[in-house]
Amino acid sequence: MADNEPHKPQQLPIDIHIEALEQEMLGPDFWQDKQKAQDIIKRIADLKAERDGSIGGKYDKGSAVITLFSGAGGDDAEDFSRILFDMYRKYAARQGWKTSIISESPNDHNGYRNVSFEVSGAGAYGILQNESGVHRLVRLSPFNSKNLRQTSFSLVEVIPKFEKIGSGADFQIPEVQIRIEFAKAGGPGGQNVNKRETAVRAVHIPTNIAVHVATERSQAQNKELALKLLTGKLYKLQEDERRAKEKGLSISSTTSIDWGNQIRSYVFHPYKMIKDHRTNVETRTIEPVLEGNLDEFLAAEKNLVY
Repeated sequence: MADNEPHKPQQLPIDIHIEALEQEMLGPDFWQDKQKAQDIIKRIADLKAERDGSIGGKYDKGSAVITLFSGAGGDDAEDFSRILFDMYRKYAARQGWKTSIISESPNDHNGYRNVSFEVSGAGAYGILQNESGVHRLVRLSPFNSKNLRQTSFSLVEVIPKFEKIGSGADFQIPEVQIRIEFAKAGGPGGQNVNKRETAVRAVHIPTNIAVHVATERSQAQNKELALKLLTGKLYKLQEDERRAKEKGLSISSTTSIDWGNQIRSYVFHPYKMIKDHRTNVETRTIEPVLEGNLDEFLAAEKNLVY
């Protein structure tokens, strides 16, 4: 080699291994052996963690908070949020994790306009974080007299559950950027109605991102939880912006919960199929997925690059 010839860095063996496995994933028959496919995806994730000197994000080992927002589709969308809520709760139960509702806005048909719940368990955020995005449902609507096919949407938001906030925490929000609002928490009727202003709404003034908590018994407890959730939302936003910047992309602070934004489709009619549009994982056996068997989808998500 001539002295003035630029030196070409040698590819590390671990990178060669990752590249070979990723090429294998591109094969048309990759998902025919589902167990082998999941093992390969897990191996890729483990190799990348070994290469980068980590086991994932800073909060991947902790608990998660999931919020479902109903979008276009009216009653069907709110019922879809209920379906997703049940699906994630059943998945959590399969993992031995606990779930608890933080706030909810139900409708008159057992659906949800929105609902937030905590998933408590080791590694919950790391496993569930890539479920964030718009989910789409196509089915014959049980809410119209003609039983017509209806498309509806629900936004899934997954953030880490921060256990420590304020002084000494890794990720902090300056107090001057936070506005705290109080309101009366809902409760049973009659003499037992909750007349104290225990519900708390925490607002991040620069972005107008807000969280509402009314499930704890005291105002102080609701305020502490609201600040933890607000911190989680802003951390997630910062991480999304960082990843987008690394790829030369830009992200919107708001996502339209309707056509063109879905990451996964749940089709009940005219055929049955659940398909993730990011990983191309799909199944025509939809009932086990709705019962919480999300392993195939979550395994593929581990290899997503943002």
